[in-house]
Amino acid sequence: MLIEIPELFSTAEASVIRKQLEQADWIDGKATAGYQSGKVKSNRQLPEDHPLGRELGQRIIERLTTNNVFMSAALPQKIFPPLFNLYAGGESFGYHIDNAIRPVKGTQERVRTDLSMTVFFSEPDSYEGGELVIEDTFGTREIKLAAGSAVLYPGISLHKVNPVTQGARISSFFWIQSLVREDSERALLLQLDVAIQRLMHDTPGHAALEELTGIYHNLLRKWADV
Repeated sequence: MLIEIPELFSTAEASVIRKQLEQADWIDGKATAGYQSGKVKSNRQLPEDHPLGRELGQRIIERLTTNNVFMSAALPQKIFPPLFNLYAGGESFGYHIDNAIRPVKGTQERVRTDLSMTVFFSEPDSYEGGELVIEDTFGTREIKLAAGSAVLYPGISLHKVNPVTQGARISSFFWIQSLVREDSERALLLQLDVAIQRLMHDTPGHAALEELTGIYHNLLRKWADV
């Protein structure tokens, strides 16, 4: 299940965030790569404990938790503190699968990476290349979204970032541990939730609403990992 979330931040908000990040001190992106992914990773990122990264990461989480699409699709239990990366001058990240478990720096917390997320802060016409390429059950998808928009996809997906040959691509990336770890089950719950919301809008008070809502919660009760 691949979900695009448009305008998580407005164009103006994304521009301000991008300008802040452009002034930051970046380090080698291999700092957070596993052994295998480190072999194909060539980019820069903010240190995990960078004050600006912490501040902007909290803004992202606050925005996500008020976004109905994200909450319905991800059913988040934990959100890894967002990280930030930069690709320019031919930098890229070859095909890889994210580590299954991510420790949160400076804490005893660990996050199971059921879902991966990228929030784009550079306008797509300001750089060449840099597409997020995701292999899923529907084939190969290339994602290059407007600044302020985000994409959510299963953590088990094979994915890469194409080389950025001109300009710079700045984004945030992080992971979500869901209440429901199986992607197909999350997809069914999202389908049912969307259908309930549509029925509620089109035919308020319909007799089936109570039954369908009960089915949704019974499935969530059956599948939730709490």
